[in-house]
Amino acid sequence: MESIEDYILRITKLANRNKELNDQLQGLVGRYEIIQKQNEKYLNLLSEYSYEEIEERLKMPSKKRVKRFKMVSVLYATVKGFDRINGHAHSQELIDALDELYLTFDDIAKKYGVLKVKTIGDTFLFAGGILEENRTNPIDVVNAAMEMQMAAKKCIINGDKEPFWKISIGIHTGPVLGELTGKKSSPYTLTGESVNIASRMGMACKEGDINISVMTYELIKEFFEVQENGKMPAKYKGFLDMFKVNGILPKLSEDKGQIIPNRNFKTKYSLIQFMDIQEDLLDILEHKLPENLYYHNIKHTIDVVTEVELIGWAEGLEEEEILLLKLAGLFHDSGHTIDYHEHEMHGARIARDILTNYNYPKDQIDTVCRLIMSTKFPPQPKDILEQVICDSDLDYLGRSDFIPVSNTLYQELKERNSIGTIDEWNQMQLDFIRKHQYYTETARNLREVNKQSQIERLEGLLQPSEKT
Repeated sequence: MESIEDYILRITKLANRNKELNDQLQGLVGRYEIIQKQNEKYLNLLSEYSYEEIEERLKMPSKKRVKRFKMVSVLYATVKGFDRINGHAHSQELIDALDELYLTFDDIAKKYGVLKVKTIGDTFLFAGGILEENRTNPIDVVNAAMEMQMAAKKCIINGDKEPFWKISIGIHTGPVLGELTGKKSSPYTLTGESVNIASRMGMACKEGDINISVMTYELIKEFFEVQENGKMPAKYKGFLDMFKVNGILPKLSEDKGQIIPNRNFKTKYSLIQFMDIQEDLLDILEHKLPENLYYHNIKHTIDVVTEVELIGWAEGLEEEEILLLKLAGLFHDSGHTIDYHEHEMHGARIARDILTNYNYPKDQIDTVCRLIMSTKFPPQPKDILEQVICDSDLDYLGRSDFIPVSNTLYQELKERNSIGTIDEWNQMQLDFIRKHQYYTETARNLREVNKQSQIERLEGLLQPSEKT
C-alpha cells in the first residue's frame, strides 16, 4: 500500500510536470500569435500582386531578382507643410492641390525617363538610369528636380503670396542594387549607400532648394549654375560636400529663370548621349555585320568617328556640327548589316530610326542622313561638312598602314567576286590615289605627304609588266 509520503511525492511530480506543459503551451500560443501576425502582414503585401505576377516571380531565378546598376541618380524629395495644415481655413483645397502636384511630379519624371521607386507619406524616391542605363541620367534628374520645384512654386491657393507646400530635394549619383518587385508601376526596390546619401542630402536641404552631392556635381557642373552648400557628416566617410543647384547656366538657358535649356544645352547633352548611342550601335554591328567584312568593320567605323572630330575641330567647326559629323561617321557603314552595295541608303534609314527614338530634331537627322549619303563612291562633297566626312572615310590613303588596310579591302572585294588579281587591285589603287585629292586643308596637311609615298610603295609592289 502506497504511503502518504510517496503519494505526496507523486502528486508533486505530476503538478510540476503539469506546470511545465502549461508553460510550453503558453509559449506555443505566443509563438502562434506572432506567426499569425506575420502571416497577415505577408498576405497584405501579397495582395498588391496578381496571381500571375506571383507565379512569374516564383519562377524567376534568385540570382536574377537583384541587379546592380553602375550609375544611377537618386532623387529624394520631401513635401513640407503638413505641420501647418491643421486648422487651416482651406485645408481641403490644399490637399487637393497637393494631389495635383503629385500627379505633376509623375508627369515630369516620365518626361525625363526617371522612375518613381516608392512613396512613403510625404516622401518620394525617384531614380534616373534605371529604366534605361545611360550617362545622361544626372542631367535628366537635375532637370526633373528643377521642374518639380517650379511646379511647387506655382501651387498657390486663394491668392496667397507664396506657395503653401514646399519641397526639399536631395540628389546623389552612384551605384545601387535593384531588387525586382514584379510590379509594372515600380519594378525595382533600390538599396545601397547611394540611396542613403541621397536621403541625407534631402534631409539637410532647405525648403525650396535642390541639394546635390559632389559626385552629381562633377557630372552636371558644365550644364548648371551651382554653389557650395556646406558639408554633411556621414558614417565612415567623414564629411560630404554639398552643392545647391541655382539653375541652368545662363549661356545654356533660354529664359531668365534658367529653367528652359537652349539649343547649345541640347548639343552638349547630345555629345554625352552620343557615347550611349555609340555603345549600342557598336554592339549591334558586332553581332550583325557579316564576318567577311575585313575593311568595313567596327575598326573602320571608330576610325571615321575619330577622324571627323579631329578634322572638324581643326577646320573651326561649331560644336553642333561636330556632333552631326560624329553621328554620321558612326552610322555611315551600319547599312552593311542589311546590304553591301546600297549600305549608305540603309545606314541613313537606320540612323533616322534610332535618332528619332532619341528625340533628335528633324533638321539634325536630315543633316546626318545627308552626310551619310555623301560618302557614296565616288565622293562629291558639296559643303565643308561633307568634305570632312569624305576625307575621314578615305583617311587610310595617306596613313602609314595604307598597304595592310588596302589589302583588307581587297580581300573583302575578292570574296564578293568584285576584283581580280592582287596586281590588278594594286593598279586600281595606284590609278585612284594619283587622281585623288583631299578636300579639307587639315587632311591635306596631315595626309598628302604620306599619300605620295604610297604611290611609290604601290609601284614597287606591281610586277614589272604591270607598271604604268
